[in-house]
Amino acid sequence: MSLLSLMTQGGLVSQLVAVLLLAMSVASWVVILWKAWLLRRAMGDVARSIAGFWQSRTTDEAFEKIRAFDREALVLPLLVATKTGATGTLASAGDRSSQLTRVLRDALHAVLNKLQFGQVLLATVGSIAPFVGLLGTVWGIYHALIGIASAGQITIDKVSGPVGEALIMTAAGLAVAIPAVLAYNIFGRYINRIEADLEGFARDLRELFAGQPK
Repeated sequence: MSLLSLMTQGGLVSQLVAVLLLAMSVASWVVILWKAWLLRRAMGDVARSIAGFWQSRTTDEAFEKIRAFDREALVLPLLVATKTGATGTLASAGDRSSQLTRVLRDALHAVLNKLQFGQVLLATVGSIAPFVGLLGTVWGIYHALIGIASAGQITIDKVSGPVGEALIMTAAGLAVAIPAVLAYNIFGRYINRIEADLEGFARDLRELFAGQPK
């Protein structure tokens, strides 16, 4: 019997569990497809943007190249941060190197938050979906045994059918969790690689602009 039949015959709890698993599956696959597209673009854009910056002869030329290459706005905020400054406040206190460290750190955190978006959802789905499926299995078995007991006659065919149907929930939970866990791990590797490139570029920018006037 299919999961749809189990939803219609398993009671309110089984239906809620099935709906929750379906919602988690849809949400995780939306994030998986979106992040796969985003990270594929981001890896190439970051490499081209950094290379374009160092191949430029002036800062203005570097700005133009990065605007053209950096479609996801991952490198440009770092370069913009070196041009921003506040006067008459504590943010302007300290030497140029300290100010650059602060503004580049803030810009880098904002960029990394963009890259990390959706990772929490994938981790959550991957960790709780099996238990949600197990809850549906336990409830389905309980519901099936109650029905068998009320029938007054217990045979192997009457037990194996309902119990097998309830176990579908466990399989459904695993089917939802496994893609989320795999995607979380794969995306984490790409994010760490991009993060390392951005952190290195931020350090280089600090060294480059630290000696320049405010």
